[in-house]
Amino acid sequence: MKRIAVLTSGGDSPGMNAAIRSVVRCGIDLGLEVYGVYRGYEGLLEGEIDKLDRSSVGDILHRGGTMLRTARSAKFQTAEGVRQAAGILDTFGIEGLCIIGGDGSMRGARDLMHEGVGVVCLPGTIDNDLAYTDYTIGFDTAVNTVLEAISKIRDTSSSHERTTVIEVMGRRCGDIALYSGAGGGAEAVLIPEIVYDVNDICRRIISGINRGKAHSIIINAEGSGITSKDLVSGIQQRTGREARLVVLSYLQRGGVPTLQDRLLATLTGAKAAAALASDDYGKAFGIVSSMITGFDLDDALGQTKEFNSELYDLIGVLSK
Repeated sequence: MKRIAVLTSGGDSPGMNAAIRSVVRCGIDLGLEVYGVYRGYEGLLEGEIDKLDRSSVGDILHRGGTMLRTARSAKFQTAEGVRQAAGILDTFGIEGLCIIGGDGSMRGARDLMHEGVGVVCLPGTIDNDLAYTDYTIGFDTAVNTVLEAISKIRDTSSSHERTTVIEVMGRRCGDIALYSGAGGGAEAVLIPEIVYDVNDICRRIISGINRGKAHSIIINAEGSGITSKDLVSGIQQRTGREARLVVLSYLQRGGVPTLQDRLLATLTGAKAAAALASDDYGKAFGIVSSMITGFDLDDALGQTKEFNSELYDLIGVLSK
């Protein structure tokens, strides 16, 4: 019987458990033996591999995080580490590996592929920074978490007539800030893709004050180019209005996955299991125009993400 394995790597994202469940149960249905690799590539190097059955993935569909746990591995980023990982998979008789993670995890998968390992990848990251798929597993949940926070913060900001800067994740991709800002009615969003202008932001805040607006919400992605503390200080100096900072941090990675994330994880997981069963390796699965689609892994990693400038401009129009 053919053996495959599944691992989660990098930052966790809501929906990873749904993907694991789908890979395991669909794989078993296709006649495969399915193993779980614990703690990502680091655990692979330590041989932390156990056989999974249908009950192993029971009661996890609705849970955030990853039952396989995750970790980052400095050793795996070396050529020696990759060769060692491939050797361990061979020792366990594992012919195919499903990797659930972001761009770094997928580059690791490509390295394993070059060592002769059959790999397939699923897009597990809240950042939505993978160009080949419209959405990544965990992004929708993360954005809804931020939206809920915006709603609650707006209540207290209005009571105290404050400006609040909300810092969200996104070192290289500002989609969490962009989509939550649009959906949450922010005055401005600061993101890595666009050079910020503090004076423009302050003009929007002052315009709102002059219209009688009691609060202002600014969303700052962590990779925008200005620290949130400096942004708060600059706003206070230029507007004369009290400003406060809220850092959402790891709150964005947790929580019950939304329907969209559960479905994306489940559908791509089923495709991954089928690909491993048929030796259709070197694929990355995602969603494009509401269709689950497979891409050559090299092609997927080579694509450049398009920035949604229309949505960004619309935020500016609506905040006037």
